[in-house]
Formats: sequence, structure tokens, C-alpha cells
Amino acid sequence: MDVAEFRRRGKEMVDYIADYLENIEQRPVYPDVEPGYLRNLIPSEAPVEPEDYNDIIKDVERVIMPGITHWHSPHFYAYFAAASSYPAMLADMLCGAIGCIGFSWAASPACTELETVMLDWLGKMLKLPECFIAGTSGRGGGVIQGTASEATLIALLAARCKVINRMRASNPQLSESEIFSKLVSYTSIYSHSSVERAALIGGVTMKKVSTDKNFAVRGETLKKMIEEDKAAGLIPFFVCATLGTTPSCAFDRITELGPICESTIAHWQIPLGRRFRSLKMWFVFRTYGIQGLQTYIRKHVSLAKEFEKMVLADENFEICAEVIMGLVCFRLKGSNEINQKLLERITKLREIHLVPCQLEERFILRFAICARTTELRHIQRAWSHIKKLAYEILQESSHCLKG
Repeated sequence: MDVAEFRRRGKEMVDYIADYLENIEQRPVYPDVEPGYLRNLIPSEAPVEPEDYNDIIKDVERVIMPGITHWHSPHFYAYFAAASSYPAMLADMLCGAIGCIGFSWAASPACTELETVMLDWLGKMLKLPECFIAGTSGRGGGVIQGTASEATLIALLAARCKVINRMRASNPQLSESEIFSKLVSYTSIYSHSSVERAALIGGVTMKKVSTDKNFAVRGETLKKMIEEDKAAGLIPFFVCATLGTTPSCAFDRITELGPICESTIAHWQIPLGRRFRSLKMWFVFRTYGIQGLQTYIRKHVSLAKEFEKMVLADENFEICAEVIMGLVCFRLKGSNEINQKLLERITKLREIHLVPCQLEERFILRFAICARTTELRHIQRAWSHIKKLAYEILQESSHCLKG
């Protein structure tokens, strides 16, 4: 592909993407395929000779799209929102074109410096304390990790390194293995599985902290666990608080947990190189502005509140956790089995997509406002669909009991 064809194909791709996103709600949100479907649709080996680009594009619809869960569909209410906006997509194109690997300042100065400034912008937007900001002194700051899981692991490894160095400095007779065997970390019983996985990779013990009635970790609970472990000769070194748990979007009481913990930024990332990710932040922050981003978040929160009202207005349903951000945890009043059956029917029909969670051993349906294009009409349609299926199941259950 030469530059002339790249220009032409690039414009075609922009049109394809724009058409895809403009008409995404017409596609079934959840794919109707079985595991292994794709292998039978393409050759078992790569082609020896070059293939025509038009054939490749045709195969996107034939091979790829049938197996796509459309995360940016307004009918997608599973997991949490995925970042998507037109300026971010344009920045991704430019990032791919530049193709730098920012493993040091000299490898690509703009890559390093823009990332530092963008993290400062974000820190100030969130009103973080000054010690989190790099500025010109370089005392704070950070880097954009590839995933939240990667960021958690980095934080744990940094804390582990710091406590081992500190313990050996004050007690030279202690070996690293002796210290290592006594390290203990803490997180909520509702934290993401990646937090526990970070402890597994880091080779340290992680204890689960119980929560209050709002599924949040409180300072007094953590403090008691730490004091007991210290008395037993263990070395508490790391706490991972969660601001928005995966099951219910609960916020651990960080103002209570913070004073108990000591701060750590020793290591910054695992990979040596990194993509020019900060371009996306730069494009998005400048295109939307802080007010635009606030409006976007508030819209999702208000839509979640509207859905909550719909659920509360129906005596057959209940809300299972405080609605804080764009997530509503709800269920049919009754057994776990009846709620599992409801979710199975929702998934089978593929009009909307939800995923469940467990809260206090109860099977819960999660309704997360995810897509940039979600409007009130989509929420109303989703609720009508859920309610219709629920009533069908309740009628079936009633008939079974009568029989």
C-alpha cells in the first residue's frame, strides 16, 4: 500500500467507522456465536501472496462483526463504560502513525513530556493534593498504564520494594526472604479480581476486608486488622482502596483509610516502552473541556437515577445498592434462581446486554450506563424489555406453584 492508496483507504475507513457508530444501535448488542466460530471462517494459515484490500474489508463484516459485543451501543449496559469519542479515535490514528516507543525522554521527548503534563491536568481536574502533581519540581506525577490491573500491580510492587528497603535499613540482620514471608496487604471483599491477582504475582499475602451496609471499607475495620497482624509479627505494607467497586460501584471511605496508610511512587511502570497514549488525553481534554466532561458524566449519572426510579416504581423489583454513579444494582424480589432465569432470557434475546454480580450471596443484575450515545429513550426501552420478561417468568412461576 503506497501513500496514495493509504489516503484513499484511510478516508474510506473513517467513513466505515462513522457509519458503524452512527448505526450501531441497529446491530444486536450481543453476538449469536459459539466458541470457536471464527476459526472455520478463515484459512488455517496466513496467505503466501498479498490479498486484495477490498476482500479484507468485506471480511470485517463477514468474520469480525458477527463476533463483536458492541460496547458502544446504547443497548450495552454491562461492565463499565469504555472510553470512546471521535477526538480520541483521531488521536489513536496519529499515535499509530508516529509509532514512537517512549522508553526514555530522548527516545521521544514529546511523548514523555506530554504524558507528564496530561497527568497533571487530570490530577488538577480531580483536585488531588499538590504532592500528586509533577509540575516543574517533578516530585509528583505518574504515567498512563495500559490497564487498571497493571496499575494495581505497579503500586503493590512499589510498596513492597519500599518496605523491604526500609526494614533492612533499620534491621540489617533481617534477610529479604524473612521480611518477604511476613508481608501482608489488604483490600475489600468486593475489590476487582485483578487486585488479588497482583498480590499473587507479587508473592505476598492479601487479606480481604469486610465492608459496611453500603459495601464500603471503613477505617475502623482496617485499623483493627492491621493492629492484629502487627501483634502477630506480620508486616502490613499495602492497602488497595476502591473508588467504585465492580459489583456495586461502592466507594471505600478513603478519608478514613488514608491516614492509616503511608504514601509510596518508587516504580512507575513494568514495560520499558510505552505508546504515545497522552495524545488521546490531550485531544479529548481540549475538545470537550472540563465542563464538557462534567456534563457527560452528569448525564450518565442522571440516566442511572431515572432507571432507579423506574425500578422503585415496580413492587416486583428492588434496588440492592446505593446508586452513586452510572450503575444501578437491582433484582426481582425472590430467589437467586428466578433472577438467574431473568438474566438468561435477557442474554438470549440480545436486545440489551447486562452482566450480574454477587452481593451478600444474592444474585444481582447490574445496569451500567455505558455508551456515549445512550439517551432516556434507550433506558425506557430497556426497562420495558426487562419488565416484560420478568412478568413472563413470574407468571410461569405462579402457574407452576398452582400446578
